Amino acid sequence: MNVQERYDAFLALTKELHALELVDGLLSWDQQTKMPPRGAALRADQMAVLSGIHHVTLTKGAMPDHLKALQDDDTSSLGDDAAVNLREVRRQFDRASRVPTDLVKEIARVQALSMEAWTEAKEASDFNRFAPFLEKTLGLKLQVADAIGYTGSRYNALHDEFEPGSRAEDVAVIFADLRKKLVPLVQAIAESRRAGTQKLMDGHFPVDRQEALGRDLLTSIGFDWEAGRIDVSAHPFCSGNLHDVRLTTRYDAKDLTKSLFGLLHEGGHGLYEQGFDPDHAGTPRAQAVSLGIHESQSLTWENIVGRSRPFWEHAYPVLTRHFPDLAGEYDLDQWHRQVNLVERSMIRVEADEVTYCLHVILRFELEMDLIEGRLTVRDLPEAWNAKMVDFLDLTPKNDAEGVLQDIHWAHAIFGYFPTYALGYLYAAQFWNTARKELPHWEETFRKGDFSPLREWQREKIHLMGQTYPSHELVRRVTGESLNPQYFLDYLRDKYTEIYDL
Repeated sequence: MNVQERYDAFLALTKELHALELVDGLLSWDQQTKMPPRGAALRADQMAVLSGIHHVTLTKGAMPDHLKALQDDDTSSLGDDAAVNLREVRRQFDRASRVPTDLVKEIARVQALSMEAWTEAKEASDFNRFAPFLEKTLGLKLQVADAIGYTGSRYNALHDEFEPGSRAEDVAVIFADLRKKLVPLVQAIAESRRAGTQKLMDGHFPVDRQEALGRDLLTSIGFDWEAGRIDVSAHPFCSGNLHDVRLTTRYDAKDLTKSLFGLLHEGGHGLYEQGFDPDHAGTPRAQAVSLGIHESQSLTWENIVGRSRPFWEHAYPVLTRHFPDLAGEYDLDQWHRQVNLVERSMIRVEADEVTYCLHVILRFELEMDLIEGRLTVRDLPEAWNAKMVDFLDLTPKNDAEGVLQDIHWAHAIFGYFPTYALGYLYAAQFWNTARKELPHWEETFRKGDFSPLREWQREKIHLMGQTYPSHELVRRVTGESLNPQYFLDYLRDKYTEIYDL
């Protein structure tokens, strides 16, 4: 078998692995949107079998032989794209081959059961119903961390899955500085003369009209409905790739902004997934480089674009067409201030731009304590509430608005939370560059034409897939390494004007 034939065989197997991942994503999507409650045990078995097949396909059989042969051969003739695919699959193989297949299957099985337990516990606002499943899940993930191995914090073995190359020790330094600077800004806004002038959303917003509004706004930013759809889930998410992208949201008949900005957020994820190069479908060249970069795309559309005044100069007439009564309550300026309300709140996915990262830092610190053995699962609600007081001067009334609000731990996902705040830092830095390279962005936004920004993202970020690690991608797009000051400057400039600080 010559080098090209060997690479073609490797590529076929790589695409098979990606197909298995997409099937797993569909099973998870179905569980959260359509599956009847009694299907949980059967779904757990299905996902365990599928995870086992994926793990064996990656770590045994032909794949190790392909990787070894291609490592020994001169592959320069295959080109740069092949080098990316080989590098990234080899990285996946190195991690996965250290973890026993039985452990992978057990995590998938427990995860599916844990999801149902979390859903029931959240509805009942009773952490004790979920705690045994979380203890089991955490124990399994600690086994994964130890099997993979790590330098420094045990957390690094798990965090690297979502943000390759990022280290908890470095994240902790960045987050400590962010917290130090965000807390005074939150306080300054709370004490400003404009604080409290916005009204909390409390009206009657029929779900069918919210759905129609969401579709109109996602259409305007370029989401391809021939390659995607929206459904309802307890926790909003995006799954899929290229020509089959699934978005979910949740609706509140008293507050349309929850679904509106939730859909813009997930729509940003969807644009990233739909924006990869179809010629590389099924390979790392058409997959996200990291969850932090993924989050940067969603936060750009939800907040940097979706809460900007030029966006609403286009979107406000769309909004009032679906909800005419709002025109009697808000003019454009009032609505813009309303959607940029800064207020300490309980729920991360509904938090404003200024307080959002504080929610993320709280979770990162709790995860670190759990993984390093400084905190037990049973003590988690008390620790959560204490940090909410410390960070935001709030005390959750119950478990549902406190420790049970996020789905990630039920999904057996540990090490993910930092990517949300890192995504904000990436987003602000990308935006600082994009607005210089798109000098007429305000004018195009006012016209409802978001294609210049969407195509800028596609060229600079989406089409790159996993060509560059996230830190290198940031440097190539912006000309410098990650710099949190762009995010802080963005917040300061925007909210100084809104709140007359």
